[in-house]
Amino acid sequence: MQKDTENWYSSWFDTPYYHILYKNRDFKEAGDFMENLTTFLKLPKHADILDLACGKGRHAKYLNDLGYSVTGVDLSPKSIAFAKQFENSSLHFFEHDMCLPFSKKFDAVFNLFTSFGYFENEEDNLRTIKAIKEDLKDDGFGVIDFLNVEYVRQHLVPSEIKVVDGISFHVKRKIENGYIIKDIQFSHNNNDYSFTEKVKAISLSDFKAYFKEANIQLKHCFGDYQLNDFNEETSERLILIFK
Repeated sequence: MQKDTENWYSSWFDTPYYHILYKNRDFKEAGDFMENLTTFLKLPKHADILDLACGKGRHAKYLNDLGYSVTGVDLSPKSIAFAKQFENSSLHFFEHDMCLPFSKKFDAVFNLFTSFGYFENEEDNLRTIKAIKEDLKDDGFGVIDFLNVEYVRQHLVPSEIKVVDGISFHVKRKIENGYIIKDIQFSHNNNDYSFTEKVKAISLSDFKAYFKEANIQLKHCFGDYQLNDFNEETSERLILIFK
């Protein structure tokens, strides 16, 4: 069995199976979220946006279609290679470590779809927050779209089998030692595979502590992609807007 849990995000995200498992994500919802968010932030057309941990670039492409100048960055070489097919004069993609500042200032930095909290080293989460601050213009906004830990705790599905493209993904979930852990096992072409997703269970109060240490001000807190107010018990998402 092929298994890789060290820096799980750099190995799992770079496999075709990650994209197969999650291929049925709601693309319309993602597009609507980008419209709601940019409208709320009153970002002018052609504003510069950094999509931090952009994956294959779906959010970056939506933002560019809305008229923004977008830079997408991700640690995964394969995801960036795929995203580069969408490049144009106002949409560009680069490999980049989110813990480090990028070499440009932006009107907004978006970190979307739970692309945070992957690190084993707690300091790296704070480094990422500080890097986002460094990437912002003086009047720029940072956005982190994270899961709501309490909602996940209440609605956790311990195990399920998802069949996608003829592959049966056996998924087990648990919350352990301060992390939300998803173990994924499957077989394909006579090979057995096992991967683990591991995201730190970061609450709103935890983020506030990060922000305080990074000298960042939390401006708004929403609980879904329609930008309704956050409720710790009922909100599926934790969407933070800061500067």
